Amino acid sequence: MLRALAAQGRPVTIEQIHRDVGADKCDLVTIYRSMAAFEDLGVVKRSFFHNGTVLYELSLDRPARYHVVCKATNRVDPIDPELTAELQRAIDTVQAKLRAHGYAAVNHRVEFFAVGPVVAGSTSAQ
Repeated sequence: MLRALAAQGRPVTIEQIHRDVGADKCDLVTIYRSMAAFEDLGVVKRSFFHNGTVLYELSLDRPARYHVVCKATNRVDPIDPELTAELQRAIDTVQAKLRAHGYAAVNHRVEFFAVGPVVAGSTSAQ
């Protein structure tokens, strides 16, 4: 499962992981349970997208990666490294301040949604 997830190199659905692993090797319920266990261990990160789709990606020993989802097409694009670094600095600051106020086990979830610059053949989106 983790090999299939790593091979994708982007956030994917449980069904995509199941397809890549092969239905003959593992049933869908096992994929769901395994992804939940991997998430608890911090091996994978789950993202919720506007249409209710849940996507998973590897998170172990990787820098944080953020994505923007087109609300019109559901296309998932990575946010560029410069913006990611800026966002990570802001998140680190907030988490440090929360810890200073006595919070423990601080984590976060950041999701971006927008209408892509080119949607369904138009030259720009409003």
